[in-house]
Amino acid sequence: MKQKYILFDLDGTLTDPMMGITKSVRYALNYYGIEVNDLNDLLPFIGPPLRDSFRDFYGFDEVKANEAVIKYREYFSTKGIFDNKVYDGIVDCLKALKENGKVLLVATSKPEKFAKQIIDHFDLAQYFDFVGGSEFNSREKKAEVINYVLEKNKILAADAIMVGDRKHDIIGAHENNLPCVGVLYGYGSLEELMENQADYLVDTVAKLTDLLL
Repeated sequence: MKQKYILFDLDGTLTDPMMGITKSVRYALNYYGIEVNDLNDLLPFIGPPLRDSFRDFYGFDEVKANEAVIKYREYFSTKGIFDNKVYDGIVDCLKALKENGKVLLVATSKPEKFAKQIIDHFDLAQYFDFVGGSEFNSREKKAEVINYVLEKNKILAADAIMVGDRKHDIIGAHENNLPCVGVLYGYGSLEELMENQADYLVDTVAKLTDLLL
């Protein structure tokens, strides 16, 4: 890879946030009397902007979706945020990339405040030059986050590549003229990543490391 700058998605790419996110969504839905017994039913919430997911999967209108996000964050900010784990091999991947002169950045739809807390908690901050995320009521689309990360760090699109596990990463990267590596160990299916024309596909962290080097 000729690109010097590598933008990483967080959820489903660097860490597996399944328990923290799904429990937080369940907490929010319970507020509206919606019972969810199987957390696996809430896996589609991992990746997309939360507001969109409440609208798309439960038919919430704009007002109700905004309120649901607030309820979600009540749980997530105190309990869900660290109910999370770093994927096996990610630390070795990041270390190898840094040692080979790559500049690593995070571009996530998660609020930047939470993203920084997670990166710090799992001792990953040493590998990243910048952690960029959404704001609580703005910059939620992945394309907006990627653009923000590029502009804030004065990075040309030709010098960067995105790594993520969902269609939003691919779409956001392409809207900013970046190629995107789709990782299959996260929460996006092969069909989803192919339909949205990921430029590269890898199914393990080891293969991701080899590709980026």
